[in-house]
Amino acid sequence: MRICSKLKVVWPIFAAIAVVLVVATAAFGQCSMCRASLAGSNNAFFVRNFNIAVLVLLLPPVTIFCTIFVALKRYRASDEEETTRDEEYPGKDDNA
Repeated sequence: MRICSKLKVVWPIFAAIAVVLVVATAAFGQCSMCRASLAGSNNAFFVRNFNIAVLVLLLPPVTIFCTIFVALKRYRASDEEETTRDEEYPGKDDNA
C-alpha cells in the first residue's frame, strides 16, 4: 500500500519535470537585458556558458527555499502528531 501512495506522489513530479524539460528548450534563464546583449554576440560558446552560469546561480536560492519548506513541513507534522497524542491520552503527562 505504501508503494502505491508514494507512486502517486512521485509520478506527478516526474511528469512535471518532463514537461518542463520539453518546453524549456526555447526558454533561457536570462533577463531581457542579458538576452539582448547576448543576441548580438557571435560567440555561441560564450552564450551557452552564460546560460549555464545563470542556472547555476539559481541553485542556491532554490535549495534554501526547499530546505526551509521541508523544515517547516516536518515541524508541522511533528506538532500535529503531538497534538493527536495529547487528544488520545488527555490525562497523561509526557514526563511520567
